[in-house]
Amino acid sequence: MKRNIKLTLVMTLALSMILSACGSKEADNKGNNAESGGTAATKTIKIFQFKVEIAEALNRLKAEYESTHPGIKLDIQTVGGGADYGAALKAKFASGEEPDIFNNGGYRDLGTWFDKLEDLSDQPWVADTVDVAKEPMTKDGKIYGQPMNLEGYGFVYNKDLFAKAGITETPTTLAQLEEAAKKLQAIGVTPFANGYQELWVLGNHTINVAFAHQKDPDAFIKGLNEGTEKIPGNATFDEWTKLVDLTLKYGNKNPLTTDYNTEMTLFANGEAAMTQQGNWTQVQIDGINPDLNIGILPMPINDNAEDNDKLYVGVPNNWVVNKNSKVKPEAKEFLNWLVTSDIGKKYIAKDFKFIPAFKSIEATSEDLGDLGAEVVKYSQEGKALSWNFNKFPDGGMNEFGNQIQAYVAGKSDKNALFDGLQKAWDSLKTK
Repeated sequence: MKRNIKLTLVMTLALSMILSACGSKEADNKGNNAESGGTAATKTIKIFQFKVEIAEALNRLKAEYESTHPGIKLDIQTVGGGADYGAALKAKFASGEEPDIFNNGGYRDLGTWFDKLEDLSDQPWVADTVDVAKEPMTKDGKIYGQPMNLEGYGFVYNKDLFAKAGITETPTTLAQLEEAAKKLQAIGVTPFANGYQELWVLGNHTINVAFAHQKDPDAFIKGLNEGTEKIPGNATFDEWTKLVDLTLKYGNKNPLTTDYNTEMTLFANGEAAMTQQGNWTQVQIDGINPDLNIGILPMPINDNAEDNDKLYVGVPNNWVVNKNSKVKPEAKEFLNWLVTSDIGKKYIAKDFKFIPAFKSIEATSEDLGDLGAEVVKYSQEGKALSWNFNKFPDGGMNEFGNQIQAYVAGKSDKNALFDGLQKAWDSLKTK
């Protein structure tokens, strides 16, 4: 039976403690469509966002917003999945088709786009934001982005297939995970669906496991930037490859030609028992198989259960306003409405199935789905590790993803992988 979980200040404080240590170009945005009487022009807010999982729900929200805000149109474009959102965003700006609202990951991404960002420190929602969600978009005490939500990832797994295979305990060590994989294989089920065609799966989330398990991830990244730390010879990275190898040994055929949608279809159809993803997949899984009994497992790199019985929790992205936008007041009003109105709050919790990053937005386990509820549970129990990929040098996702893909393809061994990752970091940090 599902247990309702309210996201309260207690949960957000727990997260804070855990993570503090995780078309055609328009001439202008006024448009040419006049309201009745011809005195007020329709204004268009161009939104460029990357979350494919909420694209349909965003279109429903668009209709509701426009119906209650005469004279405002939302032009929402989604670029995600297998596409590189960062490259697409740069192309938008280079072409002169600058969006009014777009996404920014914070930390390094904040620095990359800082000259384009509006200061949002005076917005009404800032005081309601949980502390941990402010950190990625804060510079010199000012806030430059509204957090989308909180998310967690690990191995999403099929509980019914685990039970069928006789797996009675949640694997929290590498040895236990391999034993579970063997049992699943024995009943004719592919243990892992690996969508390793996707650079973000490998170059962000997979490699983050090695960073999050460092004694001090921020200190390690600082050391890489200063040349006092190296990936070759790092014991944690050495252990991390054992996890990657395990997913390949017990995974689907042709992982490098398996994209995100194929990966999720394999899992949701019951052809595979586990896949490296997070609670953002709930909407897509429900769309394929709403009755699937699912949860999230840790991604262990060794046999220390205490260190490995954790999920990776962080702020996936933020809404930002282009400071050169001609509709800045309207853009800010939309973002404020999104997190303060009853309709906006409903979409965040129930339609998007987001774990809210705001203290006043409540969500139950039924709102969030099985995966979101499990992320909340792990977080409340203090079992979370940090997200570090938004601290990587610009271009890191692609370069690191390419290096890991070469390893997956058998074109490099472990040592060559580490050397390649180090050279990529050294090259990118100087740009």
